[in-house]
Amino acid sequence: MRISMRLALFAGAGLATTSTAFLNPSSFLSTTPRPIQVTTRATPLQAAPAATAARVTATDRPTYNEDPEAMARGQMRPRPEDLGWERVKTQLNTAFGLTENSLGKYDTVGKADLLKAYTMMEVSRQFENACNQAYMQGKIRGFMHLDNGQESIPALVSDAIKAGDIKHSYYREHTHALASGVPAENVMAELFAKVDGTCKGAGGSMHIYDVSKNFQGGWALVSEQLPYAVGAARSILLDRQLDAEGKKDDDRITIVFIGEGGAQNGRMAECLNAAAKEGLPILFLVIDNGRAINTFTPDVAANSDVFKAGMHYGIPGVKVDGQNMADTLKTGRAVVDYVREKGPAILQVHTYRFTGHSPADPEHERGRKEEKRWARAEADPIVIFEEVTAPANGITEADLEACRAEAKATVKKAVEFADASSPPPAGLAKELEYPDAPNTDYNLRAPPAGAEAITKKTVDGAALAACKEYIALLRSNSEKNMLTIGDAVNLAILEEMVRDPTTTIHAEDLQAGSSYNIPKLTQQTFGKLRAADEIIDEGHFIGKALGEAMNGYRPIVELMNTNFGIYGLAEISSAGNTYATTGGQFLMPMTIIGAGGTAPNQALGAEHSQPFHAYVMGIPGLKICTAASPYAAYGLTKSMIRDNGPGILFLPVKLMKEIKGNAPVDQCLPMNKAVALSAASDAAVLAGKAVTVLTYLHGVKESQIAQAAIAERDPSVEIDLIELRSLKPLDMDTIRASLSRTHKLAILDESTSSGGVGATISALVSEQCYDELDAPVKRLCMDDAPVPYASSMEKAVVKRSTDLVDAVFDLVAGRV
Repeated sequence: MRISMRLALFAGAGLATTSTAFLNPSSFLSTTPRPIQVTTRATPLQAAPAATAARVTATDRPTYNEDPEAMARGQMRPRPEDLGWERVKTQLNTAFGLTENSLGKYDTVGKADLLKAYTMMEVSRQFENACNQAYMQGKIRGFMHLDNGQESIPALVSDAIKAGDIKHSYYREHTHALASGVPAENVMAELFAKVDGTCKGAGGSMHIYDVSKNFQGGWALVSEQLPYAVGAARSILLDRQLDAEGKKDDDRITIVFIGEGGAQNGRMAECLNAAAKEGLPILFLVIDNGRAINTFTPDVAANSDVFKAGMHYGIPGVKVDGQNMADTLKTGRAVVDYVREKGPAILQVHTYRFTGHSPADPEHERGRKEEKRWARAEADPIVIFEEVTAPANGITEADLEACRAEAKATVKKAVEFADASSPPPAGLAKELEYPDAPNTDYNLRAPPAGAEAITKKTVDGAALAACKEYIALLRSNSEKNMLTIGDAVNLAILEEMVRDPTTTIHAEDLQAGSSYNIPKLTQQTFGKLRAADEIIDEGHFIGKALGEAMNGYRPIVELMNTNFGIYGLAEISSAGNTYATTGGQFLMPMTIIGAGGTAPNQALGAEHSQPFHAYVMGIPGLKICTAASPYAAYGLTKSMIRDNGPGILFLPVKLMKEIKGNAPVDQCLPMNKAVALSAASDAAVLAGKAVTVLTYLHGVKESQIAQAAIAERDPSVEIDLIELRSLKPLDMDTIRASLSRTHKLAILDESTSSGGVGATISALVSEQCYDELDAPVKRLCMDDAPVPYASSMEKAVVKRSTDLVDAVFDLVAGRV
């Protein structure tokens, strides 16, 4: 039987073999003629051949509660019998409100379109087979996830999704990229870790991106792509709002790919809510292969019919048999048109994945070999098309062979291109760390062309006038040194949102101004699209901001308390990685701002007193700043918003309303500099009684209290007080300059002894300034114990001014 040729490509666990044919780079490209044969196949509900049944013994069978006859045939679930086009039309009528007349235009798929879709399936199958062979040869490394058996989905994408549509996929995305028009040569080169890859070799198999095709990942963490796609869909609406005339015919949508296992993640419910609430043009395409990695999805999910998940939110859904490519195209066309015209929808495609989770995770899972053998024989969408759909639509073997030959040429060219491409230079990794150099002067960054006119046209005149009046009030408070830290940040945000209409903001309790007035008046001025009040899940709206940032916007995320950012660590990590992972294709101008840290006598308990700033220090690509005054908060906020990379600005939670001062109005401050707040006198330096003190957040106030106590105890002892406004990158030049005078260092640190900010700084000082030290570095950091509520216990955990006074005198006396 002709299908044996295909089975040979999947032989053995993980597809490994030592045959010469398998190791031949072009062996997968065979175009042996395959005459069309309409065969009588044993359907999943018919008796299997005796030989098949004999292969499965009682001990071989999985133990979960499945239909015994189905298990005897080695399959986990039957091919659906009730998902043909006529049945699907009923679903579209009931759930989507599409009439019989309106559905009629989808009844037929022309011969040319069928052949185009078949070619896409062949390209996908041959490309993935080539990837598998290259993996076994060591040309592709790391994790790789193949799509064999699910080819009707790239066929649908190439048929119904346009170049301008925004696509967000997950780690099994090779074929989705190909179907979106990303050149096969560049995809293969990326897998080969070559400089001509889509991401210059920085991304690899799980991170395919192409800005020119609006293909935005390739995301490796399960389900993380969902809020990014929602943010991308919001960017489409924002585009239409800011340029109503230019976008009057805009029918772009966002499509996000998710497995039925991944769709069990809570992100799905949050994103359905967001899509429904804002009427977003987004299609959730659920790839239902019955497996959550290797686990049979019904074993862990009470409802695998994900297409019904939108009912609670008023989002329609439909399910189709992905083994029938023609029906998949018809359904895809109907649903995509619905999303373009009306709003969000769910399309669930029932498929079978023929391979294991990845070649590194081969077909060893319980009972799957027999299941896959059955699926390859009876549920291969390519073979079903060749044997059933093609002859029914006047497609000849010559037509099919021409498509196979085209696919062969495409994949052969891709492999040769990837082989010939060079590895990326080692220095590229550091070049991709930040989109903007750390020493960028943001005062020189101009707003977008026509920004003032766009703001005037898109913002209500009375609301804009009220906002400008409030800005004038805050500026007046600044002149009187009456500006709080929260108001300073609010002033900077309002000014930037007026200046640049691509600036957006997301926050909880946004309408009410949150806890410290940071987002005050934003929604009232700029509306709900640019100023979004969010559900209480920081990961969700940080993810949406990431999607906006990839599509031309400058989102600001306000965290009511920075510790709540723990919910969004995955999204923050991806924000830091994206510019580099995409080979520099996608900027990430996202600003996260929040009050946090740990002050003495804070009385907030452990969960609100965690050193989140230390937690994120290890995330590559982030710029991390702190501000302990209105002056610093204002200038750093403006710079961070204008920066083309992701940044986090930490503010002192207990000082947000207590500290008052002025702001450097209309000025951006550098994001890579520490600031000397005071300097020890030359006399103290000459006497050996000067100490460098590094601190940030609440430590600034504690250090100033300590200065007064030191002067009272011994006026000859003084300190260089340096505020670390940039934790990453760290300003070692300023630190080194102070140490060259004092030769003694104390760090008043608002993070733990293990893995804290002070630990990092101490290590860098020891490595780079060792010869300047006359004594070991004195770290005054939080104990590793959780911060208690009771002040009597908290004193043992959180360091304060009195600890700094003792440390300075110990350093001066040589007791350290």
